[in-house]
Amino acid sequence: MEIYPAIDIKDGKAVRLFKGDYDKVTEYSDSPLSVAESIKAVGAKNLHIVDLDGAKDGILANFDTVKSITNKCGLFCEIGGGIRNEERIEAYLACGVRRVIIGTAAIKDPAFLERAVKNYKGYVAVGVDANEGKVAVDGWKTVTDVDSYEFCGRLRDKGVETVIYTDISRDGTLSGTNMDAYKELGKIKRLNVIASGGITYIDEIAKLKEMKVYGAILGKALYEKKLDLKEAIKVAKC
Repeated sequence: MEIYPAIDIKDGKAVRLFKGDYDKVTEYSDSPLSVAESIKAVGAKNLHIVDLDGAKDGILANFDTVKSITNKCGLFCEIGGGIRNEERIEAYLACGVRRVIIGTAAIKDPAFLERAVKNYKGYVAVGVDANEGKVAVDGWKTVTDVDSYEFCGRLRDKGVETVIYTDISRDGTLSGTNMDAYKELGKIKRLNVIASGGITYIDEIAKLKEMKVYGAILGKALYEKKLDLKEAIKVAKC
């Protein structure tokens, strides 16, 4: 199983939100690049980046920050937030990002998603953010009536290879992740599922691995020192 330490960027700083609430921000560093370098130093190979400004406003406000990370760290970087047209996909891939994550646009612009999957295949993933089992969009501000599990199945049928599934109610809470969600998603064959939201304990890494979850995103638990990244990587690989 792959481990993806997370850096959420807002106003050029590394932060975390509580349940996706932009009014409940904890700032951890003025330098996301320094955070990325420290993550690499303990043996991480991957990095999950979220442009929170992009997710909320649909603009690439933190592009230069992302570019500095991809150019200097040599990690497998995936990024989501504000990716709503092919020009943005091209820009990110050109600057060294290895996978772009389409979120809101996967719901609002299915034709764009289909073009992206056709043209970029494995370089494109979809972020499915769920609130009580329903898909949320626009930086988690709007909850649709779309069932999140059924949506993941439809994404697989459209050729999407990888889904990042986040339970918003767990994200940033240090309360543990929604294991039942990943059991349900495990029923969808030929879909790589990356778990996100609330992962706090080392035994959760082991359980997700046993469930054959493809990857796990670690965020606040690392910053608050509830989880040791080096140990999490070891458990995921053993």
